[in-house]
Amino acid sequence: MKVKGAAGKYLYVDLTGRTWKEYPIQERDQRLYLGGKGLAIKIYYDLLRERLKDIPPLGPENLLIISTGVLLGTKAPCSARFEVLTKSPLTNLLVGSSCGGPFGEGLRTAGWDGLILSGKSRELLLLRVSSDGASFESASKLKGLGTEATQENLQLGKDEASLCIGPAGENLVHYANIRSGHRFAGRGGVGAVMGAKNLKAVVVKGWSHTIEPVDPEGFSRISTKTRKMIQRNPISKAYKAYGTSANVRYGMKAGFSPVHNFRDRYHPETKKTSGEYMADRYSSRFSTCRHCVILCGHKGQFPDGKTRQLPEYETVGMFGSNIENFDSDLIGAWNEEMNDLGMDTISAGGSIAWAMEAAEKGFRPSSLRFGDTRKISGMLREIAFRQGEGYELAEGTRVLSEKYGGREFAIQVKGLECAAYDPRSSWGQGLSYAVYNKGGCHLGSYLVGLEQILKYMPPHTTLGKASWAIFCENLYAAINSLQICQFTSYGILTEPLIPRRVPRWVLRVLTILTPRISQQLMDWTPLNRMFSTVTGIKLSKNGLLRAGERITKLERWINLCMSETAADDSLPARFTEEKKTRFPGRNTTVPIRTMVKKYYRLRKYNPAGLPQREDLERLMEEAPCPAPFESE
Repeated sequence: MKVKGAAGKYLYVDLTGRTWKEYPIQERDQRLYLGGKGLAIKIYYDLLRERLKDIPPLGPENLLIISTGVLLGTKAPCSARFEVLTKSPLTNLLVGSSCGGPFGEGLRTAGWDGLILSGKSRELLLLRVSSDGASFESASKLKGLGTEATQENLQLGKDEASLCIGPAGENLVHYANIRSGHRFAGRGGVGAVMGAKNLKAVVVKGWSHTIEPVDPEGFSRISTKTRKMIQRNPISKAYKAYGTSANVRYGMKAGFSPVHNFRDRYHPETKKTSGEYMADRYSSRFSTCRHCVILCGHKGQFPDGKTRQLPEYETVGMFGSNIENFDSDLIGAWNEEMNDLGMDTISAGGSIAWAMEAAEKGFRPSSLRFGDTRKISGMLREIAFRQGEGYELAEGTRVLSEKYGGREFAIQVKGLECAAYDPRSSWGQGLSYAVYNKGGCHLGSYLVGLEQILKYMPPHTTLGKASWAIFCENLYAAINSLQICQFTSYGILTEPLIPRRVPRWVLRVLTILTPRISQQLMDWTPLNRMFSTVTGIKLSKNGLLRAGERITKLERWINLCMSETAADDSLPARFTEEKKTRFPGRNTTVPIRTMVKKYYRLRKYNPAGLPQREDLERLMEEAPCPAPFESE
């Protein structure tokens, strides 16, 4: 069966009553919110808009939405991604997590654009999905199994794909993740929400439908052009050669390496965990998402004889220099353990590092110590099974620091542990952490890429940073709604003639003095053209950015309804007050309030961080529900 563009329907499953129905998607919402993350946010809003503040993240009323994008199934470059969206138990705000596993393509080729899960099963459940709807089976035999064993026990056919959780999800670890193949929807505790619904796994029987663009010739032309742009980009080439841990050497040179719970920004031994070192030590080879042209995923053979996925940069940073461990063999083994237990490596690493420093300073007793690797593996299991010291560490650093003190070195924003980039090296990245709706995720606007990796703008100035944060937030919200890999943005944005040929010193001046002009020197038209040729819905270059703005502001509105305040748009005191580090280059703190105020003005937010009702109404083409403090 053929699907032209989008199927226009999600599968809505009530786990309590074990019923399902079709949830139709209007073309208007497809045009305004694109798909993926954007459409998931709109669906969440439409279904719960009057109860947003009262939805407990681990209660049956919370929705878990798996949302595909229109590019999924078309074989567009780097398009095998889907979004998992819910209210986070870690932040009490919306969280969207992108995953590159096979489940999304299976769902889309089963004739569904997404899956909406509500309620809670009476017993541990295996949900089966096909083009005909849903069926329900007991998953009691899978109880307590790791994600690897769970996938093996599901005995998937060639036309099937799965989502599953491990013990961390079953035990409601607040940063549990969800696995699909060898990829993960990792951040914000989406796996805990799945566990709270008593849902161990979802199996989809797909590939019964083929996805066809409305304009196949136009789509083929723009896909080919985009693929070439991505492949010739130097960042793509670095990731292809060394994986995302190519960033380790960038971090040592620029001073964004996390060291000793982000106290320091440099350690000479960090080079032993670099992508270059691991590629050579493990004779790495590709292990990627489907339809990938960047090939950043690698696997290799470790000294114990096992073949493992090589850890990503974030895992390397959080379980390497951040806890003062420089043994990449151990990081690889721990990464495999966390993947099997089903937990986010960033939040796990951040929580363990906080516990080490809290013990060091006398805030809280712990068996964990910086530089001592003997207790880590056991602690990971304690966290996943909510045992011993791990019971509390499963709550994350915000909860821990509120109970014991030490908030100044709890490296989190809005409850979400920050990724492995110290913003004292990159002020724009500090702004990105502070204002991103999701919290301390590096992918909100990822300005460290422009400031320190590509060297397009000076890192230690507030000039232009608010404008660039807004531009990148809008663009990345759109990318995560098309559901194409965010790493493609390097090739798409920077491969046009002007960014490649203009001298870097000129770019470094233009980006901060005339940010809007320099943004227009970039060209992201391949993105809107792929959307239009697939769906037949006209979308301009600037229309794509408006869609990203619409998605970002609606998410902000929902979060404010859920309890977020302007005070949450900040950084830990470590980044704003602690200047001295071991980094041999420039040491500084992040002037976050100056940049946040400018960001609010440019975003048209009021001093409380709330979007203007008229602005949001114009973008949404409808009136939003009242925010809780709008009249105050």
